[in-house]
Amino acid sequence: MHHLTSSLEMANIAGLVAKYPRRGILLYKLLEDIKGSISPLSTGMRELIIMYISGLHQQESGYGTDGAAVTGLAADESIIKQLKSDINSANVDEKLKPILRFVKKLTLTPDQITHADVKPIYDAGWDERTFHDSVYLCAVLNCINRFTMGIGVDMGTESRQERPPVAHSLATCLS
Repeated sequence: MHHLTSSLEMANIAGLVAKYPRRGILLYKLLEDIKGSISPLSTGMRELIIMYISGLHQQESGYGTDGAAVTGLAADESIIKQLKSDINSANVDEKLKPILRFVKKLTLTPDQITHADVKPIYDAGWDERTFHDSVYLCAVLNCINRFTMGIGVDMGTESRQERPPVAHSLATCLS
């Protein structure tokens, strides 16, 4: 159930954008920047990071992606479950694991980030642009998730099939 005093049409992103278009424009500019950005992280890697962060939100609060219900993404439900259980043994590219560890910590305990969390990313051969893209992607997704959780978007009893999950909406912007 959304936490707004307005009508039920405000219980989704489209309704919020219609009522507050300036904020919607800013949100879509962020998403467009992610889509249009040339990154050392492939589209599939960015999708995996998006799904993983959203999965962390789901684990933390019961809110997030629907796993197998999210279609068309490179990251499948079993990979996300592996990552949530143990990044070290997950079936993903070893080079990507330091980034996944970093975005997990940035999502769950951002005040505890130190250089020791960043160093493994560079040690794995990633450059500063990749690190920046990882932080940016994590920050945008966390912002959107916090915004939608705070408003109560997609937390009601109405059918989820009527609306794509937030992570799916963001990931489809990458294609």
